[in-house]
Amino acid sequence: MADRLKGRIALVTGAANGIGEGIARIFREEGALVIGIDRAGADHACDLTDETAVTALFAAIGGEHGRIDVLVNAAAFAHFAWIEAMSYAEWKTTLAGELDIVFLPTRAAWPWLKASRGAGIGASVINFASANAHHALEGSPALAHCAGKGGVLAMTRQLAMEGAPHAIRANTIAPGFIKTAATARHLAADPAFERQVLAKNMLKTLGEPEDVAWCATWLASSESRYVTGADISVDAGATAW
Repeated sequence: MADRLKGRIALVTGAANGIGEGIARIFREEGALVIGIDRAGADHACDLTDETAVTALFAAIGGEHGRIDVLVNAAAFAHFAWIEAMSYAEWKTTLAGELDIVFLPTRAAWPWLKASRGAGIGASVINFASANAHHALEGSPALAHCAGKGGVLAMTRQLAMEGAPHAIRANTIAPGFIKTAATARHLAADPAFERQVLAKNMLKTLGEPEDVAWCATWLASSESRYVTGADISVDAGATAW
């Protein structure tokens, strides 16, 4: 199928790298007008944990286009450390990089997401939980990351309820281990970790950004018009055991 997102206006945060870049690319191939946001290397540069900057940028984008049909909150950052090694500052930075970075863009986009209703099927908010929101992976020092992604999962269920009267759907994708520049550095630092990931996966392979992007494409399209408040695992079966 081609043009599954034709005419849709989609904002993708974290669009310069990894999963966000893969989603932005496939959305464009499927006909969407994609507006990418990242710290650098995207259509708009923005610190998505800066309330003033986020409010101003989304007001400008919404004012220019009159609506937002799809919001993909792919941007995130986290510190990985065992509890005894993690500082309070790293903990707080991670929660800001997992939760604030979703809350602020979603709040700023909300009036423009509500305006999507008149353009057809209504808006779609796509957030990212993680396999780490569902299980603790042995060998992974992901305490703060697990807390943050668990929070995104709960936040999105609430957004689905609040958005329903406005035809705004909100769902999460929960990726397993996806090969990106960031995770490549993690694998290089600990070669044994890949074996631990694959041992947990039913499908003995690591994911690619495109594997997540096709799920996001479905959630952004009219094909998923009856889906909200859902969490979809894209993790090679890692959390299905």
